[in-house]
Amino acid sequence: MSRKDRGLIRIVGKQFTAIHRHARISPFKARPVADLVRGKPVDEALSILEFQPRRASPMFRKVILSAKATASNDLEVKLGKLVVAEIRVDGGPLLGGRPRFMARAMGRAFPIRKRTSHLIVTLAEAEIAGKGAGKKSTKKGKSDASPAPVKE
Repeated sequence: MSRKDRGLIRIVGKQFTAIHRHARISPFKARPVADLVRGKPVDEALSILEFQPRRASPMFRKVILSAKATASNDLEVKLGKLVVAEIRVDGGPLLGGRPRFMARAMGRAFPIRKRTSHLIVTLAEAEIAGKGAGKKSTKKGKSDASPAPVKE
């Protein structure tokens, strides 16, 4: 499978990327939100994020809107055909300051780690295949008709 063919979505046009670096959220908490909108059309992804009660939702919404605004500057792109081709959450640097510690079991001290993330969204012009596209019949030589009724 090539990089441009992802399931039922085939990327045919240009790609537009937007990045939110040093977002003040843990990558572990942001990844489930990214999984919700991966591969979806942009308008559908924005409506999903609007009603998601997660802290990362408004962050991803802003990044998708930024990439969409970048795409709208290109006159050749049809905004209705844009899909979320790639959405990624990478770990950013830990917020430092002076070293602080949290008390743990048996008198141990663990450092307080304030994690950050890099939110990367790539929108692409794509063709979305229909429901039955790409599926092949698995039965050979048999019809899909129901079996004949049994006589008693």
